[in-house]
Amino acid sequence: MVEYFNNGGAFMYPILAFFIFGLAFALERLYTLTMSSINTKKFLKEVNETLDSGGVEEAVELCNKTRGPVAEIFHAGLTRVDRGIGEVEKAIQNAGTLEMAFLEKNMIWLNAVVTVAPMLGFTGTVVGMIKAFDDIKAANDISPAVVAGGISIALLTTAFGLIVAIIIQFFQNFFVSRIDKLIFDMEENSVILIDKLVELESTKK
Repeated sequence: MVEYFNNGGAFMYPILAFFIFGLAFALERLYTLTMSSINTKKFLKEVNETLDSGGVEEAVELCNKTRGPVAEIFHAGLTRVDRGIGEVEKAIQNAGTLEMAFLEKNMIWLNAVVTVAPMLGFTGTVVGMIKAFDDIKAANDISPAVVAGGISIALLTTAFGLIVAIIIQFFQNFFVSRIDKLIFDMEENSVILIDKLVELESTKK
């Protein structure tokens, strides 16, 4: 592999730099999304039980102790219960927007690597083919030995660029699926929480 890399020419280095760049953001997103994932059904059950037994203040404290976007939007909504259900809905919507932005943070850089790495590879291909034709011109010969170096550069840079793009694309698709699930959990559970608060408010009356 090292030999192939060295034979690929100068364009292999920026492609490698983009791979390291993309991998760093992929690891960051993997850690963040893993830490943001919780058992939402269990958490919702705990919140409902706490609201029934200990009231809103204890439910807020439970949200403070729980990580993840669902706990954050619950916290935002519960801290505004005294202002009415309308304010709770607004707080949940605002918190949801912020949490979505947090979940999607740095995804654009993964997309940039997926786009740019193959382009660098194709540019290396063009450079390699130019070198092959220059070698033909200089040697005034079209034998395989003359053009092998340039064609080797062309194929290696293309292959390396595509491999980098495929690896980072895999991470990106995985993260998108995780983000979609977290967003769905936020939307679904926020509706359930609002229904629960409406129910509690009606029982007080």
